[in-house]
Amino acid sequence: MNLQVNPIDLLPADLSMGTVMLKVGDMAKVSAYYRGALGLEIVAEADGGQYLGRGTVPVVHLAPAPGLKVASRGEAGLFHTAILFETQADLAATVATAAQFDPTAFVGSADHLVSEAFYFTDPEGNGIELYYDKPRETWDWDETDSGREVRMASLALSPQAYFREHLTEAALDGLRTAGAGVGHVHLQVGDTGRAAAFYVDTLGFERTAGFHGQALFVSAGGYHHHMAMNVWNSRGAGPRHDTLGLGEVLISVPTADDVVGLADRLKVAGISSHHTGAELRFEDPWRNRLRVAVG
Repeated sequence: MNLQVNPIDLLPADLSMGTVMLKVGDMAKVSAYYRGALGLEIVAEADGGQYLGRGTVPVVHLAPAPGLKVASRGEAGLFHTAILFETQADLAATVATAAQFDPTAFVGSADHLVSEAFYFTDPEGNGIELYYDKPRETWDWDETDSGREVRMASLALSPQAYFREHLTEAALDGLRTAGAGVGHVHLQVGDTGRAAAFYVDTLGFERTAGFHGQALFVSAGGYHHHMAMNVWNSRGAGPRHDTLGLGEVLISVPTADDVVGLADRLKVAGISSHHTGAELRFEDPWRNRLRVAVG
């Protein structure tokens, strides 16, 4: 049975994911990784923290939090920040640079049918995905009892073969100027059913895929996913403690009306939020902090 969702209750189709804020214990070490391995540069500095990105687009905000501990493996929080590249050559250049900077940080790669992805872990255990989207017209969608779902998989993807096909000297030389931004954010949660109730039924994302109650993928505007939640390491997890790692996820929407509409939905659902007029701050059931702002 397909559930019909009132379009007014959906997030705007042209939303985008914004800067991911990370609480960091060792600023020098973590900043050096994102700059040296991923080719990000300091876009702005504030309150002892750094906004790192490509050009003027910030990707991560490193906020100093030297008194906090690393989260335990079973806690909710960040699974990975996924950085989207405009070309396969730009992706290959960044992956090659990251692998050379610290080979031990590489944790895998996959062809997901909708994208090509390479995975790393930063010095404080924060997951990173570097990926390129295949053309949308090549994505396959299936009609299921839960609605329309995009077909994804995790097929073998050889980094060496990828380099041979896509890596160029021009891309390596232009590493720091090539376009890149946050494409999606993947979270660890305690329960995907509860995640669906929050992110789909209340926030207004559309469900795009699921995996046997272990993972949920959601998006706006027919993207494969802007956010994902899984329980692979965190099934049954309760609200987060204040730890190093994820500080806040930013979702950018086109208009102030989009912010107001979401504020109304949160109020009806009994979820507390702080609305400044231009942006809205709130938490999911696991105390993962989100900010929705016009941008």
